[in-house]
Amino acid sequence: MRRRDFEGSGGLELMQELVQRTWSPRSRLHIGDVAWERAVNLGRSGDTWRTAVWDEGDQVVAWGWAEPDHLSLVVDPEWAEVAGDVLGWFQEREPDGVVSVLEAETHLIEALEKAGYHSDDEAPFFTHHRISLSDLRTPVVPEGFTLRHVRADEVKERAAVHRAAWSDWGPSKVTDEDLAAVMSTWPYEPELDWVVEAPSGKFVASALIWHDKIHGVGLVEPVGCDPSYRRQGLAQAVNLAALHAVRDAGATEAMVCPRGDNAYPQARALYQSIGFRPGARSRLYVRG
Repeated sequence: MRRRDFEGSGGLELMQELVQRTWSPRSRLHIGDVAWERAVNLGRSGDTWRTAVWDEGDQVVAWGWAEPDHLSLVVDPEWAEVAGDVLGWFQEREPDGVVSVLEAETHLIEALEKAGYHSDDEAPFFTHHRISLSDLRTPVVPEGFTLRHVRADEVKERAAVHRAAWSDWGPSKVTDEDLAAVMSTWPYEPELDWVVEAPSGKFVASALIWHDKIHGVGLVEPVGCDPSYRRQGLAQAVNLAALHAVRDAGATEAMVCPRGDNAYPQARALYQSIGFRPGARSRLYVRG
């Protein structure tokens, strides 16, 4: 068994290879999760990231990503014992750090409990939602608005609609450079990045889907609507348009992971109105 250590953006392709190879409905992460989180945040926080990858022969069997006191990890269930090594690597650096897993990832939960962690049931959590793409409604936008996918040369416009949509939480930190990084990260495809264009030409809502072509599963991440244009059905329409696009590309189902607690119910209500149905939830594990 060999461990390789990376700082910053290093190791992304290895991480995605393991996520895709071991993916199942019981997995917390999709290849799109890793692509989005690494690409959009690298410019602001990448200098604090540490990643370790465990290989057996020529195959990646586990990885851990510390950023810096929060650990995400993926471990091949066939190599469940390596989860203890990943947690040990993390604890050496962050003895009081926290770890996120999906409640269905029992091989990781067993390792966490053995290492002295317990679930923080008061922490915010996310719920995996899934939808079959076999019977989607037709997206509808008000007269004068247009649904279409983004072009590769529209980075600034795409970044602007993302910033506007997330302005509820304060000024968004996402820059044009951040979105350019996202748009150059596999498996991003402009044809699966959809927007609503207002009569003025301004982008006012967006939905990005990441397509795992091996499993035929799309991940919706992220979605947003400019606050000035809400309550017109635009977020629902752009989601449906993106879902149609990923179905046309060969996917048979899609997933999305909104907050599951009651602190932010709006996104969950939106996805359920489209037809997504809730499944397993995430759990945050702490020590002590």
